[in-house]
Amino acid sequence: MATVVVGIAAAGVLLPFTAGAAARAEGGRRMLASKLAGDLVEQIIRIPFEEIEQIIADPGDGIYVDYVVEEQGHVKDAGGVEFTDPKYAKFRRTASCEYVYMPEASDAASARFILVTVKVYYSGKEIATVNRLVGK
Repeated sequence: MATVVVGIAAAGVLLPFTAGAAARAEGGRRMLASKLAGDLVEQIIRIPFEEIEQIIADPGDGIYVDYVVEEQGHVKDAGGVEFTDPKYAKFRRTASCEYVYMPEASDAASARFILVTVKVYYSGKEIATVNRLVGK
């Protein structure tokens, strides 16, 4: 009887610690995902505007969704080398570039801005998104 009472009391004491550990792990994943997203955005905005325009597949629809797609477990650093640390194994990233027209320039021949969107996924679930507007 005493063992059952002690077991129930121990479970009640330990349960908040396990929930806290799970929340801490989730926070760590989100922080790493935000860093991965920001790093990829920085890589893209270093590319000259004219080269980003060439990357955009069809200027008619103004969007190119698959500029960068890194499959799960194949996330790369700025030098193009895959991360080997196991903490990156369940991450993947996608990036898209989309023309943005300002209302006063909507009938202009070319866009002045490109919206870069990077999304980071962990185990297939989107956990971070970073948007950046790039101008000429």
